[in-house]
Amino acid sequence: MSYSPADLVLTRRGLRFMGRHLPCSIGKGGIRADKREGDGATPVGEHRITGMLYRPDRVARPQPWAEPIRPGDLWSDASGYAAYNSLVRAPYPASHEVLRRADPLYDIVLVTDWNEDGKPGAGSAIFLHQRRRPGFPTEGCVAFSRAHLIWLARHILPGARLIVR
Repeated sequence: MSYSPADLVLTRRGLRFMGRHLPCSIGKGGIRADKREGDGATPVGEHRITGMLYRPDRVARPQPWAEPIRPGDLWSDASGYAAYNSLVRAPYPASHEVLRRADPLYDIVLVTDWNEDGKPGAGSAIFLHQRRRPGFPTEGCVAFSRAHLIWLARHILPGARLIVR
């Protein structure tokens, strides 16, 4: 497989993008080809960056195409619901993640196209976001230091390939 400099190539050793190596954390379930909701795994495959969300009260807009995270923004992780694996607004009766968090993990969020069709049980909310601390695993996302995430957000374009192997 050939890669473009605009591709994000993720392995267990980190992420390579635009000639730079960015240390990152992956899901506590490792990298898996058979990703399921709640398994904590980062899914193998070729994914696309389909959106960017940011907290305008905490960070400057990283790119013109980034959308603000508003109070009441949620992400549905309720398998079997029509809005599964998509942005929803409060009040939302089913299981979800709050996007406007008290901690800084979702100050910038790069959204991937993983399971964008909302296939029940296939996993949801596979994002690139800030890490808690070095080496601390995620629930399936890819997480970076704040400085690396800001750099990545300023350089990435919508549609960029995230290749997880």
